[in-house]
Amino acid sequence: MPQPPASLDLLCLGNAIVDVVAPVTEAFLAAHAMAKGTMHLIDTETAEALYAAMPPGVESSGGSAANTAAVAAGLGIEVGFLGKVADDQLGAVFRHDIVAAGVHYPTPPLTDGAPTARCLIMVTPDGQRTMNTFLGASVSFGEDDLDHDLIRAAKTLYLEGFLFDPAPAQAAFRGAARLAREAGRRVALSLSDPFCVARHREAFRALLPTIDILFANEAEITSLFETDDFNQAAAAARQAVPLAVLTRSEHGSLILEGVAQAMVPAAPAEVVDTTGAGDAYAAGFLAGLSQGRGLAASGWLGSRAAAAVIGHYGARPRIDLAGLAAAG
Repeated sequence: MPQPPASLDLLCLGNAIVDVVAPVTEAFLAAHAMAKGTMHLIDTETAEALYAAMPPGVESSGGSAANTAAVAAGLGIEVGFLGKVADDQLGAVFRHDIVAAGVHYPTPPLTDGAPTARCLIMVTPDGQRTMNTFLGASVSFGEDDLDHDLIRAAKTLYLEGFLFDPAPAQAAFRGAARLAREAGRRVALSLSDPFCVARHREAFRALLPTIDILFANEAEITSLFETDDFNQAAAAARQAVPLAVLTRSEHGSLILEGVAQAMVPAAPAEVVDTTGAGDAYAAGFLAGLSQGRGLAASGWLGSRAAAAVIGHYGARPRIDLAGLAAAG
């Protein structure tokens, strides 16, 4: 097992998933009764049927928090990831990819149980992604898998909202947050998906007093506070957490910290596939904070990281991230 760094800037906790991204038509979504722009959990049988029906796609290690970890490492900060894969071919692919991205990944594989998770991502011509996720081995991640020393060593713990679906992972989620706060570390939460918020709204609200940084897009934050008015939801977020980072696609992002706020424009980009845009934005923002940048500068780094993702299929940038960070 590789030795961990003496300290981490960021430790991400989430589902360890292999992404399969493919272009589809609106008719394909309709034929398979999918609501565009959402994420649904599927079983093994459905996963196999959809995988067989999909057009050829791009396969890579993924999962929301894992994407954030990989992009943040590319931007030059020390990053770790906790999440479970199986001891199988896809699990080996995931481990190789995330370690090659510069991320410390100590979680041992599951040796007897479900196969490695995969997310089947359908991208329509407007760039919207519709996700069908088989959680597989990732749901076996529990409190026993938490690396207490690594959590205490990380300046910021980043929690993926998608992880909140299975009960063992919920326990790990809360346990990790408790350990981080006891060590005086910051805890960040990504709401991940509006349907995820709808499933766990009350539980997420109950967590907010323990959260230092909240990441959400417009649909997620309005769902959390049960309003159709973004401004009302933003005001509620400002009161609920010390730092709220709210993204609005082509309208940029709004960052709220106490009475301070920053409005950050979206970086120019041709939209091909929005998969991973929010993950990359969070990576850029957290990397910026770790490097001592202000709110607006951190948000702008997040916007440029997101723009580097949405111009092609797949959830990871295909550019020199170190150069992006150095550009300021």
